[in-house]
Amino acid sequence: MADSTVVRYSFEGEKFELLVKPDPALDYKLGRKKEISAVLISEDIYSDSNKGTKPPAEKLLKAFKTDDQTEIAKIIMEKGDLNLTTDQRRKMIDDKKKRIVEFIAKTYVDPKTHLPHPPLRIEQAMKDARVSVEPQKGVEEQVGDIVEKLRSIIALKSENLQLEIVVPAQFASKSYSVLKSVGSLKSEEWQNNGSLKAILEIPAAARPNVIDRLGSITKGSATVEVVS
Repeated sequence: MADSTVVRYSFEGEKFELLVKPDPALDYKLGRKKEISAVLISEDIYSDSNKGTKPPAEKLLKAFKTDDQTEIAKIIMEKGDLNLTTDQRRKMIDDKKKRIVEFIAKTYVDPKTHLPHPPLRIEQAMKDARVSVEPQKGVEEQVGDIVEKLRSIIALKSENLQLEIVVPAQFASKSYSVLKSVGSLKSEEWQNNGSLKAILEIPAAARPNVIDRLGSITKGSATVEVVS
């Protein structure tokens, strides 16, 4: 059935399957849809949906601690693996790859320059290293292994920097809230003239973004220096 797919769940060697609508099921798994009724083709629970075989009631009760079909369906949807359509898988891989590239660019730097690699360079390195992206795994779950593979192509290092920042009085209040949101304030001194002097610790890769945001707020009047 082209307009359906399967969610599979295993418990102590027993297999359970649901027939679901592909796009609503993906929305449900991603938390975008709350109503289980909008997802299910039917509330029938199968041991093998291709053969139409169903598990006995005692196995359902043992695995799910309930005989309520709707509750069982919710558990399978929450814990089971959704069989993605080809189009869904491609879109999810593209989206996950983009988020992984953004994460690496914000977290890792070239150790020679202490600056982040451009996203296009990271994308090319992923191609060269033949990196596989898992669409249903979180970014942080898989980024460690991906970075290890990329290190044979480009140099990557995760490091923090401490910046000494001085902001003129008229921009100090607004800048202070931004500084707290982008890093860890190690010290702050409010001067008699209302200006702010702070030590901010950030991932090294975030330095260009911090400088840009401060420059925009303060019209270029803030000073930013790396603390050696």
